[in-house]
Amino acid sequence: MRLRTIGLISSLVLGLLTGPLPAEAQQAGKTSLIGYLSNKAGPSARTEAFLQALRHLGWVEGNNIAFVYRWRAAGKRGRYAAKAEELVRLKVDLIVTEGQATAQAAKNATKTIPIVMAVAADAVEHGLVASLARPGGNVTGMSEGFADLHTKLLEVLHETLPKVTRVAFLWKDSPVYARSLRAVQAVAPALGFTIQSLEFRPGEEIESVLEAALQERAGALMVVTGMYRSSGRQIAEFAAKNRMPAFSISRSSVGRYFGLIGYGPHSPGMYRRAAMYVDKILKGAKPADLPVQRPVKFSLVVNLKTAKQLGITIPPEVLYRATKVIK
Repeated sequence: MRLRTIGLISSLVLGLLTGPLPAEAQQAGKTSLIGYLSNKAGPSARTEAFLQALRHLGWVEGNNIAFVYRWRAAGKRGRYAAKAEELVRLKVDLIVTEGQATAQAAKNATKTIPIVMAVAADAVEHGLVASLARPGGNVTGMSEGFADLHTKLLEVLHETLPKVTRVAFLWKDSPVYARSLRAVQAVAPALGFTIQSLEFRPGEEIESVLEAALQERAGALMVVTGMYRSSGRQIAEFAAKNRMPAFSISRSSVGRYFGLIGYGPHSPGMYRRAAMYVDKILKGAKPADLPVQRPVKFSLVVNLKTAKQLGITIPPEVLYRATKVIK
């Protein structure tokens, strides 16, 4: 009887040692391979914020996680499809994307490998996910809403220049920017604004489009991100020559292109939250079950150098909220 009891106990112990282990225990000793597909030319403070957040979650590069980085070639924004396909061939466990175009390339390249968007614009409208609450596929992460950002920017413009009544909205033909225009036009009357649409079409001269703002006596200019990418220098020259205060959700463009104020999501915060998605997926969660999140923290950049050249005094309440002041 005693021998039978000992044998039973031994069998139970052996079963515990050789039976299925919990998911996290199975990951022990495995190095997860992550593909990092970026629209940037190289690492940035945002990248470091992402990696730092992963370290805090227990994922250390070179220990239990490894990265295959694919950056944008210097001066070139294309070829994301080829780079995404390359990551798929390398059989990465997960792909992290920076930018809407990279997320789209990754989604086109695979329907099975999880994809985490560190940042993307209007993920639902671009067809990256079925909805924010229920992504429904292999893509999840962080997504900005351009329409909401532009309406908030208009409110900042009203606080900064309360006497302005006419605002020119410079945009290029795109469904995303068209939605932003409609959103801005919808809230404009409550703020005492009239919105002038300046649509830039292929083949047109940007200078002639901007001249329409002078003809209609616009008191300020709102510039969509895409316009700065293609015509930043010309927009800056126009704003400086005609003393036109320019506002944008592209905060980096404020200092580079004679902008007055930039307002947009706090990028490091978005990248840290993207790291949380990576952590959950590597521990067994499915992208389809992880709702896409909007940014919750925003940055306000004020260019006092531009303000001085334009003879504009920034109200104290706006300066107080600024996260960065260019002097």
